[in-house]
Amino acid sequence: MDLSKILSIAGKNGLFKVVSQTKNAVIVESLNDNKRFPAFAHEKMSSLEEISVFTTGDDLSLKEVFKSFHEKLAGKSAIDPKSDNKTLKNFFLEMVPEFDQDRVYVSDIKKMISWYNSLVRQDLLDFTEEAKEPGETGSAPETEASADSPRETE
Repeated sequence: MDLSKILSIAGKNGLFKVVSQTKNAVIVESLNDNKRFPAFAHEKMSSLEEISVFTTGDDLSLKEVFKSFHEKLAGKSAIDPKSDNKTLKNFFLEMVPEFDQDRVYVSDIKKMISWYNSLVRQDLLDFTEEAKEPGETGSAPETEASADSPRETE
């Protein structure tokens, strides 16, 4: 499952899938209503791949949180994110027992449950690991420096 192409944009409800890129914007498509629009660099965008959850140990990636939801709920949607705070905290504690209850707020829990439900509705969660070819590291191949990269000059 690649969450790097799924974005959360500050000030906008829901999640957005990256469709294309322009010179100064990213074209995104809403997972709620499939409408497309440009998201510009000045808007605060976060890839779900970059988000993690505070735990009592090391932080847990959002992908691992969603994997826990998916396994424990047998691939079905989670509870309603508009449930009362106590129900939400108890649900999240059951799904991710090691989360830091002092630093993960109910608003964060609501957002994660809402995102998970949205991804389940769109059938975008796939936790089957693809078999890697021998010698494949899983990282992108090396490429030449882009025009934006600083280059050393003599």
